[in-house]
Amino acid sequence: MTMQKVRGLALAAAGASLTAIYAATALAQQTPPAAPPAAPPAPKLDTGDTAWMLTSTALVLMMTIPGLALFYAGMVRRKNVLATAMQSFAITALVTVLWMIIGYSLAFTTGGNIIGDLSRFFLRGMAVDSVHDLAKTIPESVFMCFQMTFAIITPALIAGAFAERMKFSAMMWFMGLWSIVVYAPIAHWVWGGGFLGTWGVLDFAGGTVVHINAGVAGLVCALVLGKRKGYGNDNLAPHNLVLSVIGASLLWVGWFGFNAGSAVSAGASAGMAMAVTQIATAAAALAWMFAEWAMRGKPSVLGVISGAVAGLVAITPASGFVNPTGALIIGLVAGVVCFWAATSLKNMLGYDDSLDAFGVHGIGGFVGAVLTGVFATQAITGKVDEKNQPVLAGLIDGNAGQVLTQIYGAAVTILYCAVATFIILKVVDVIIGLRVDPEQEVEGLDINLHGETVH
Repeated sequence: MTMQKVRGLALAAAGASLTAIYAATALAQQTPPAAPPAAPPAPKLDTGDTAWMLTSTALVLMMTIPGLALFYAGMVRRKNVLATAMQSFAITALVTVLWMIIGYSLAFTTGGNIIGDLSRFFLRGMAVDSVHDLAKTIPESVFMCFQMTFAIITPALIAGAFAERMKFSAMMWFMGLWSIVVYAPIAHWVWGGGFLGTWGVLDFAGGTVVHINAGVAGLVCALVLGKRKGYGNDNLAPHNLVLSVIGASLLWVGWFGFNAGSAVSAGASAGMAMAVTQIATAAAALAWMFAEWAMRGKPSVLGVISGAVAGLVAITPASGFVNPTGALIIGLVAGVVCFWAATSLKNMLGYDDSLDAFGVHGIGGFVGAVLTGVFATQAITGKVDEKNQPVLAGLIDGNAGQVLTQIYGAAVTILYCAVATFIILKVVDVIIGLRVDPEQEVEGLDINLHGETVH
């Protein structure tokens, strides 16, 4: 083959290669660019989560009626048992309507750091399939009802502090105003996008929003109304502790909806919340019982059920953040501290907190809030930041600042609740009066306020 032929073949091969490259380039230019990655699918309603939250809502409602109604009714004197049970029932009805009209909107819409807006006023805009940003796998109607049960039980707890001496009319006005002016803003601060949640205050199921809030309000009520007639001299012992045991038992069972339901899903977080709730409650019941046994020579029925409620209160803010060992310690501490508060502290300061709303809920809520800052652990929350550092964690994970954050959240709640509660009480007192007449108090609230008696 001559050199000229070789050159010709080489040029032909090069030309063919260039032609192929040109054709491929042209084809590539004609091919449309690849579509961008698809956005993650929107959360879908989950039947398992919805079923669990429907159950949890019913459990938390059961905590107020019949749970709290029986718990409180058994601890008052026979002449006031109906009036006491009536308070829990009437509050349930009143707060339900107020929550539907305005409470939910103020607490759980994104109005700002202090309070929500009125976009859900009268629940307008809530469709069958709408969801809330805090609970995207359940209908918003279920989330609204679940949060409603928290709004119901919180003011109902306050009633234990002023049992046997407040007018029914005054109680209704006070509770209605308090649920809007105090409960809704504090719920927004912690859970609804407000400043306490933004600043990192941990409250899984209501230690601050429910228990510190109710306990402080109860103490203010007890101080403003003054002591019951005969306090310190007459026999004010409970008339039927069997009712109180039944009520406490319903509270214990219902509390699984309270704490495990606050996971807002039927998953691992709910399971651990249920486990730590059971452990802390049992530990606190035993701690109160043994403390009373050691101090007074006998373990009382009232003591052991009060201890159980103290444990339920204290584990509430921590239930989604701590492991079983942390729950055990929280329960033991709460049982002893709340026993001291309901006996020694109350006697030392001389206030008449009739059914120990402050001693159990206020003190227990504070203990639980602070110890959440100690025992919250990333091993339970599973949350880390962009630097793989644990978040939603407390002192045991090296985040000592969380304890201070918890104290700050409790302090803000205490201050606002105390001042607002005092103002509401004074306004109601000026308009209609807070306390029943002395003769009515002596004869009993059942017959004088409701025209009925228990035989």
